[in-house]
Amino acid sequence: MYVGTLSFDLLLGDVHSLKEKRSLVRPIVAELQRKYAVSAAEVGHQELHRRSEIGLALVSGDAGHVTDVLDRCERLVAARPEVELLSVRRRFHGDDDA
Repeated sequence: MYVGTLSFDLLLGDVHSLKEKRSLVRPIVAELQRKYAVSAAEVGHQELHRRSEIGLALVSGDAGHVTDVLDRCERLVAARPEVELLSVRRRFHGDDDA
């Protein structure tokens, strides 16, 4: 079993309220879930208007599949014009991890 996670630290554009923030973040989370069958959610910076942290996780029996899906998810978020991707944290856990 292989588990991969990504954590995206995002700077949002011209956002002045939490409602505007949600209108940007929710579609990104929904697209990740729909296109790549990952578990995804906003996991940090909920109280800040212009920042967001999105986390996602994927479990698979194939390490190559996990790497491929995580790469695609990262490209999807990086390509969104309404957000600036400040950093990405990737973790990968395999069968041989203690």
